[in-house]
Amino acid sequence: MTAIKPNHTFHIPVMGLAYTIDSPIRVAKYGISSVVSIMDDELIEKMNAFYSKKFNLPYYEITQKIMDYRADRITSYLNLIDKIVKEKFKNFKIELSESKFELENFMAMLPNKSELKLGLQNLLEDGFSFKENVKDYLESNLYPGDIDVNIMTKLDKDNFIKDEQLPIAFNDAHAALRGFANSTLESSVVLSAGMNPRLYSYFENFTAFFPDLNNRLRKKITLKVSDFRSAMIQGNFLAKKGLWVSEYRIESGLNCGGHAFATDGYLLGPILEEFKQKKEQLIQSAHDLMVKALGQKEMHVPEQPLDLKITVQGGVGTAEEHDFLLNYYNVDSVGWGSPFLLVPEATSVDKDTRELLAKAKEEDLYLSHISPLGIPFNTLRGTTNEIFKQKRIQESKAGSSCPKRFLALSKEYGAKGICTSSKKYQDLKLEELLQQKEVLSAEIYEKKKNSITEKACLCVGLANASYLENDIKIKGQAQGVIICPGPNMAYFNQEVSLSEMVKHIYGNASVVTVTDRPNLFVKELKMYLDYLKNEITAVSNEITAAQIKKWHLFKNNLIEGIGYYEDLFSSGHFFESTKKEIQSQFKGYKKELIEIEIPELVLV
Repeated sequence: MTAIKPNHTFHIPVMGLAYTIDSPIRVAKYGISSVVSIMDDELIEKMNAFYSKKFNLPYYEITQKIMDYRADRITSYLNLIDKIVKEKFKNFKIELSESKFELENFMAMLPNKSELKLGLQNLLEDGFSFKENVKDYLESNLYPGDIDVNIMTKLDKDNFIKDEQLPIAFNDAHAALRGFANSTLESSVVLSAGMNPRLYSYFENFTAFFPDLNNRLRKKITLKVSDFRSAMIQGNFLAKKGLWVSEYRIESGLNCGGHAFATDGYLLGPILEEFKQKKEQLIQSAHDLMVKALGQKEMHVPEQPLDLKITVQGGVGTAEEHDFLLNYYNVDSVGWGSPFLLVPEATSVDKDTRELLAKAKEEDLYLSHISPLGIPFNTLRGTTNEIFKQKRIQESKAGSSCPKRFLALSKEYGAKGICTSSKKYQDLKLEELLQQKEVLSAEIYEKKKNSITEKACLCVGLANASYLENDIKIKGQAQGVIICPGPNMAYFNQEVSLSEMVKHIYGNASVVTVTDRPNLFVKELKMYLDYLKNEITAVSNEITAAQIKKWHLFKNNLIEGIGYYEDLFSSGHFFESTKKEIQSQFKGYKKELIEIEIPELVLV
């Protein structure tokens, strides 16, 4: 069965916990796909109440007294979004068929080579029976954007009733998956942050993830991956269970928002090239394994491989870059994340934080260590969370009250887990550090103290923007707002309308006013270069053979990546106006990279 061709060539990826929590309600009627985080059931329950009231729909509170409250809350909210989007989409089609002005505005947002746009232009020029013709045409050719959901696979905390551990099915990510599986949505779950075999196996419990007699998947699986090898391993793991991965969403390791999962120096261009060259291998390998598994399960077996999309995101900022990724690497869609944080019609961000984002320069956006997961995390300087956190540190009250516990994953102090950003954890760690104070230099002591107290409460900080934007009361300890844009945010410096941003993506307008924005491939290379330097200089303990081996591999992969770009840019007809500058930058960074000295192992 052939998949429906989307009306747009971009999508809005998941951002934080709150920033795309209601994006489908805002943009799906235009055919724009977006991704909702389903990790914070408390935020989800409050948004359910908010939107039920706003659209005059019945709301039934789901309290924590209900056994499966987490999954039930997620199902209820997703059903609500589905209902609202369907109603808004139906009304939007009527509006377009009755108003040439609205239709022309909508057409201005479509890709220039869009079949839908061309068909509508022909109808407008024809003029005969405008209303009926447009209505019939839209009914057959206009589709709402997908309402996809995101589960961060690492956030799969065990849960307890008092001291009794609940079955694995009640772990956080498992419950989130069940919430999506039980919903009315026919869309994808986007799995990010790597492989979780227990969670992947849990998919087998839901028939909606298996092909029906028409080879249709009611619910699909999308894997966010950083390279081809990871895609092959994870895709085949699922295929052996009879499960099909419908999309591989490739994300830049560093030039992205949120948590940054750096590769071993593999750059985006060469990664995309490998997917381009080996896509059929990926499809056939998974198909063969899936056919065997479905046969063993005595389930329906598709004769031909199901549809597979390759998409990409991370640092894209111009129509030229967007078109290049689509046309050269043959990707199906390009993710635009951080720029949409400046679009009130698309994302949920409070006014003060939007203003802070608009003012942000390159130096204000940095890779921090504030995440309790211990993974580098993209952060913006000057947030209210940073202010509140520093105030507590100065008052010797470091740490968060930890009301949500989604990141209570450290088992260092007990089976129930504890979050490294919590006051309880930081008090214990600071006490341990104090006992070592006599044997540590002042510099080392402060460095260790800072590494304890810099952790921030992401669970609350990444949700607060929605509460502030919608005037929903925030209870508990003041945490302020944490926002996690990618470095690309530095080149977008004004609040813009949805129409303006979409026109910018398709090259029909420009919302970027800076003149020195680097090409996305150049920017990513510079970030990896800086990352390697920081990795080498940050080591305070004795350097191991494994570290040295890793750094050599990292450096060699970067050199090979630059070689790939040198060949690519010397042969193709793209980025013509900036090509010489880009080639010069690659040459300069290659020289800088070669000059990086990797320490040798000192044998005592």
